[in-house]
Amino acid sequence: MNGNNGNRRAELANDIRRQAGSEATKRFLRTLPAFRLEKEVPRRLSDLLDRLDGVDAKKAGGERRQ
Repeated sequence: MNGNNGNRRAELANDIRRQAGSEATKRFLRTLPAFRLEKEVPRRLSDLLDRLDGVDAKKAGGERRQ
């Protein structure tokens, strides 16, 4: 890859980051069901996160995070 191609790739990556982070894009994505935020964490996921916290606490030998 030559320097010019690398430069164009970097510019493209920056453009994508800028557009993905724009308020217009965020507003649009919030209207799509797959990108809606859940008000509450599903019970199954909460249980798994609790188990993960417990294992991390045991490995660290410290208190469990709240």
